[in-house]
Amino acid sequence: MRIRRLSDWLPTTNKEVKLRGWEELDVILFSGDAYVDHPSFGPAVIGRILESYGLRVAIVPQPNVNDNLQDFTKLGTPNLFFAVTGGCMDPMVSNYTASKRKRDKDAYTPNGDIGFRPDYATSAYTKILKEKFPDVPVLIGGIEASLRRVTHYDYWSDKLLPTILETSKADMLVYGMGEQPLREIVELLQKGVPFSSLRTIKQTAFLVDKDEKTPKNKNWEDVEIASHKDCLADKKTFASNFKIIEQESNKLIARRIFQKVGNKQLVINPPYPTMTEKEIDASFDLPYTRLPHPKYNKRGPIPAFEMIKFSINIHRGCFGGCSFCTISAHQGKFIASRSQESVLKEVDKVAQMDDFKGYLSDIGGPSANMYKMKGKVQSICDKCVAPSCISPVICSNLDTSHKPLTELYKAVDKHPKVKKSFIGSGIRHDMLVPEFNKNADPEELDAYTEEVMTNHVSGRLKVAPEHTSDPVLKLMRKPSFKYFHKFKDRFDKINKKSKLNLQLIPYFISSHPACEPEDMANLAAETKDMGFQLEQVQGFTPTPMTVATVIYYSGYHPYTLKPVKTAKTRQEKLDQHKFFFWYKKENRKWIKDTLGKVGRNDLVQKLLPNDSSWRKNKPGKTKNTFDDTVTSVKESRRKNKGFKKKRRR
Repeated sequence: MRIRRLSDWLPTTNKEVKLRGWEELDVILFSGDAYVDHPSFGPAVIGRILESYGLRVAIVPQPNVNDNLQDFTKLGTPNLFFAVTGGCMDPMVSNYTASKRKRDKDAYTPNGDIGFRPDYATSAYTKILKEKFPDVPVLIGGIEASLRRVTHYDYWSDKLLPTILETSKADMLVYGMGEQPLREIVELLQKGVPFSSLRTIKQTAFLVDKDEKTPKNKNWEDVEIASHKDCLADKKTFASNFKIIEQESNKLIARRIFQKVGNKQLVINPPYPTMTEKEIDASFDLPYTRLPHPKYNKRGPIPAFEMIKFSINIHRGCFGGCSFCTISAHQGKFIASRSQESVLKEVDKVAQMDDFKGYLSDIGGPSANMYKMKGKVQSICDKCVAPSCISPVICSNLDTSHKPLTELYKAVDKHPKVKKSFIGSGIRHDMLVPEFNKNADPEELDAYTEEVMTNHVSGRLKVAPEHTSDPVLKLMRKPSFKYFHKFKDRFDKINKKSKLNLQLIPYFISSHPACEPEDMANLAAETKDMGFQLEQVQGFTPTPMTVATVIYYSGYHPYTLKPVKTAKTRQEKLDQHKFFFWYKKENRKWIKDTLGKVGRNDLVQKLLPNDSSWRKNKPGKTKNTFDDTVTSVKESRRKNKGFKKKRRR
């Protein structure tokens, strides 16, 4: 059993600073999460990265914003800057459900306790620091800052907000994964360059006075998007901005973006190139303890840590580009993969943990099966502006070989202390279907699928077709549902051949833009026909920096500027979600009434074949859409009241 010293973690108190023999600090990092010193936790990564540059770094996890604010002053003034992150999730997603109800658990807090992370944490922390230390620069980053770097729709306040640099009053923002820009920032500061002069660092954003000249860079092209004021005045203008923002975020050679915000100008510098294998290995090879700070020992387990405690992250980025997902907006669409040697080194560290029982919970990443995948001809990727490499079809220049991943799994399983390694991350099932992935070797795809099913699944394989309606799937940037049918056929074939008795668990979303109630009814009927009784489902939650969120707020698709209908009221969303649970007794009458009104008794027969009472309903005029089927809560109550009176008679 290894004995850990308190100084093995980054210091969180003055006592811990003194233990390291330090009299002062270079950077103080404030985080909305509890401090878990693990490479899957962004605040820990940033702290360790800064430490690797020779800086004296301390971290203040979940500072109290409701007392005398001593957490913000207890460590004094840093020599270089304060760093602030809201945590591994946007704080509003951490704090609220899709229906805007307060969550009763926070996965990044000991014991799942709530109340330790303020709403809009990055802005809340930064405002306090600027009040207490007006002359000390504040650098913000993490997913909250990254996805709110430009004018964006905030679902929880139902408002269009300006860049978080304006609302927080921070001096600079690092977007995306922070290792590369942080290295350049630190190098320049150590050379004596003033923080206010850091204006040409890639993957950073800042505000300047509207009339101030921005530094020129002969290697960069510039593009100006509509001002925040113009976005507030016209939703279509806001939507048109997003096409530029998304394309520039996912280009290898991107333009610098300008946007007027009041009497200031936002400057978003282009991103860095994708991290090399050497760079990403260096980040994961830092001296993490892989454990929560000892200060939490008596407060209870941290749910998010317990989930990934024995997991290994093998790559970053996702080229799926799903319309509702923020991964590519933060991590980029190009894949940065670790070397097999680096992965195996981490496996060995996990295997040495005192409570490791021989089971790795996940060998994965944002998408489990994108490891080592990249363009065959780099010059083609250099010019690409497509937000997705696999929608509407898989790019012919994309190497989707699963062989390196299959070999990695086998190498991991050879470790003497590993009994079994699971794949907990979501698998892109569409890439395993030869009819969709036409450039791949079918035998190789089957070999990977069989390897996963035989050796890396514990009873259930989770995949995410998301919907059954092709128009909705097209907007989602997901393939036709027919390819899920084909994947299920292959899954069933392997299941039977190997006598595995595995379950296939599909994920679905309701209330996504372009989804009508009739689409949900069809989803329920089709998945029922396939033998599924759905449980892994969720309602669409609008989060900043996604196509779907832009559509939700504006009503327009940012690439076509054509109108798109979206369920927005609570009742509309609830009605769509009910179709997932057609099998629940309390939903049967509602389904019969709703489908009967639009003449879709054929769907009633499919969903409720043993319930003949649907025949007694008098359907209204037959029509093919659900444009007018959603009733108000008041009307629903009135009808239910009338129904009860009729029953009493």
